[in-house]
Amino acid sequence: TLASIVSKTENCGGSVLKVIEQGYPHLIGELPGLERLIPVYRRYKKVHALMDYDDLLLKWRDVLKENAEVRESMGSWFRYIMVDEYQDTNAAQAEIVQLMACGHDNVMVVGDDAQSIYSFRGANFKNIMDFPDMFSGTRIIKLEKNYRSTQPNLDCTNAIIANAKEKFTKRLTAQRKGGNLPYIYTAKEEADQAKFVADRVQELLKDGFKPSDIAILFRAGFHSFHLETELSRRGITFVKRGGLRLIESAHIKDLLALLRILINPLDRLSWSRILLLIERLGLKSAEKIFAQLIKSEDPMECLSTYNTKAAWGETVRGLGGLLKRLHDMPVGLSDLLLHLEKWYRPHLKRIHYEDYPKRLQELAHLRGIAARYDDAVSMLADLALDPPEQEDIEKQRDKLVLSTMHSAKGLEWKAVFILSLAEGRFPSPAAFSHDKEIEEERRLFYVAATRAKDFLCFCYPAFISVSGTGLLPARPSRFLEEIPADLLQLWKRGIDAGKKIDKKNWHNISSDARTPPKPSENIQQINSEGIQGSGQDSPCVFTLGKRVRHPIFGPGRIIKDSGSRKIQVLFDVAGEKTLHLDYAKLSVIDSG
Repeated sequence: TLASIVSKTENCGGSVLKVIEQGYPHLIGELPGLERLIPVYRRYKKVHALMDYDDLLLKWRDVLKENAEVRESMGSWFRYIMVDEYQDTNAAQAEIVQLMACGHDNVMVVGDDAQSIYSFRGANFKNIMDFPDMFSGTRIIKLEKNYRSTQPNLDCTNAIIANAKEKFTKRLTAQRKGGNLPYIYTAKEEADQAKFVADRVQELLKDGFKPSDIAILFRAGFHSFHLETELSRRGITFVKRGGLRLIESAHIKDLLALLRILINPLDRLSWSRILLLIERLGLKSAEKIFAQLIKSEDPMECLSTYNTKAAWGETVRGLGGLLKRLHDMPVGLSDLLLHLEKWYRPHLKRIHYEDYPKRLQELAHLRGIAARYDDAVSMLADLALDPPEQEDIEKQRDKLVLSTMHSAKGLEWKAVFILSLAEGRFPSPAAFSHDKEIEEERRLFYVAATRAKDFLCFCYPAFISVSGTGLLPARPSRFLEEIPADLLQLWKRGIDAGKKIDKKNWHNISSDARTPPKPSENIQQINSEGIQGSGQDSPCVFTLGKRVRHPIFGPGRIIKDSGSRKIQVLFDVAGEKTLHLDYAKLSVIDSG
């Protein structure tokens, strides 16, 4: 992150303040230190005769700019200059091209203004738009014949970019015949969206598509977390490009390790991972703590009273006390994760300070996924099915592709799904207050849609998960609403069963989709007023042999009434546990 800030400051010719405000607002408190660091870094390079990549460009530009003899020599040496992907150049690179063409202006650039999507790397959209002004007499050749996509898909993508405020107007025309209108599917929420896409993927595979023919695209890496879980549950292998997969991220692994400890207090690997997060607590100390835990009848109590004068002692005892309270706390899985996360946040901020807000956002999304589950065991079981990443590129070539929109540029697939096209997901909320960034988000949508050769499906969740507020209703993305309704068809049953959209109100596709999703309906809450619950509907809910579910330990069967409002339950995964009815948030699994 530090290297990126320095690079952007140097390469874009802007101030450190501007770079921090635009890309790293959470580091604004470090501005004074960064402003001191950059001059020190420059002096260090000069004293040690070193150059970084930015220097290679900037020093080259400066030599050309300040020395007419060198400029003229280079101009006569390189009589013809060609530049590919010109829309991705930054200001310094564009200036170098102009200086290198000294004396002849024989420059040809290839680029697409509609695919300028890398401003976060320093690319300047104005370079390609201002090229005719930079080189008078420029001839613009439009490449409008398209050999990839069908005309219905191109009609849709032409409509997406038509609303761009600044562009070279062009209209792509297919050189292939046939094709269906792109589809649009309104999901109840993001979990429903994931199930829909997984169902369609399985249908496409049955219809003869190879896994590598199919891609699912999204704006941000965490937008695919629900889908990753669903695909893993179904045994569908995939490769993810752009952003780590759900269970590969260190912060996700850390929080899940805390959850595993609640289920199995003797999980050595999880204890090691968590204890080593604590500042100044080393491997030997972690092993000593674990050795005491496994000897104790109550590991959480043991940890909460752990005797040490070390600086980390209070943190360890605090963790033990938290885990002990959560073990019996009557909360749902999502709230349970929030309690664990609150303990974890200071460690996350210390270890991953440079992108702390992004990681917090992904932890909030994990809580959204957890809300779909009745217990921790079920969620961890699904996540454990996530197939390991294959290092061998050859093995990745025949896998379903999950990719961020940025990472998909330059690629193509027979079938493309685009996820989470709802305000609050796409365009990125970070772009809302800047017209230039909204325009780049529009171009990003265009890039995503033009990846499809044959089949294109836009997915819109009517409700999205928002940290701290749960599910909130969401409007379709403004870019989706701009597409003329006669260029899209609703997804109904099967790939070929299309229906034209009502132009006036297409996003109210289904009244069901506008109704907030309900919690699981096959679970009834236990009345804990005694072993024989006093509820009229279930007077004997705690009879021996009754199947119950616990928010942490999952499903199990009551095997003993221990008296004093305690029961013993043999859980399917977590084993035998003694639970107090005043604290355990048990639910009866309805056999009907």
